[in-house]
Amino acid sequence: MFGPSSVTWRIDREAVIFLGAGRALLLQLAHPWVAAAIAEHSRTLADPIGRFHRTFDIVFAMVFGSLDRALLSSRQLHRRHSMIVGEMPGTVGPFAAGSRYCANDIPSLRWVHATLVETGLMAHDLVLPQLSVEERERYWTEGRLFGALFGLTGDDLPADWSGFAAYTAAMAQSETLTVSPAARKIATQIFTGARPWLRPPRWYRALTASLLPERLRAGFGFELDERDIRSADNAMKWIRRVYPKLPDRLRYVGPYQEAQARLRGELQPDWITRCLNRAWIGRPQMDVRGKG
Repeated sequence: MFGPSSVTWRIDREAVIFLGAGRALLLQLAHPWVAAAIAEHSRTLADPIGRFHRTFDIVFAMVFGSLDRALLSSRQLHRRHSMIVGEMPGTVGPFAAGSRYCANDIPSLRWVHATLVETGLMAHDLVLPQLSVEERERYWTEGRLFGALFGLTGDDLPADWSGFAAYTAAMAQSETLTVSPAARKIATQIFTGARPWLRPPRWYRALTASLLPERLRAGFGFELDERDIRSADNAMKWIRRVYPKLPDRLRYVGPYQEAQARLRGELQPDWITRCLNRAWIGRPQMDVRGKG
């Protein structure tokens, strides 16, 4: 769908995009419909690692998979979303108790798509040289194509980067984003829950909280003290110093490396790529020959 010369590949190949994963999840949870759908239809709390793998498997298949694999992932996502329907258990923001939600609803799909596009670029720019104005426009043009894989048409999305930036800024201040009790419970379980071995480190929790709009940070109950801020700052100083010097084989995500191998005509990813794939998508190979 995109290819080696795309800005999307340039950004999404970087392992450093994981710095924004927590932010993207929380922004999605801040939409009451999304939070209700996750609370009632997802195994996020029971299987957080599985949720991580499934999310990145879908996204990376769309971005780095063969054309057939990207379209297959798009169809699978649409079918999965078509089964996620329900009623709001209580009134949250503008959404009344008993109102129906649907995961294929265009406004909520648009918001989930926006959190991925915006946060990917934000995480990239935290560590690596920022994109130029022209590159941001290219990135959003490609982002509209990415949106088509979610089921969004050109009319559903802003025409240019400035329009996209205006949309995300307006959403950040809109009551459409209101942290529900369900959203706060899920966030608490993930970031400070009862499984210490899965709990993100202090610096990551602090960084994630600092990247949220202030009112949403307060809604989720995140507080940043001096120790938190110092922890995040120290971690980012180390990451900015070390990460750009890493060899490409460690720095770039497995699905990107598999895509490059596929373009070279290699039938199977090598063992390093397969190990990286297991870390990112939970299995050794993104594209299976004969299946897309």
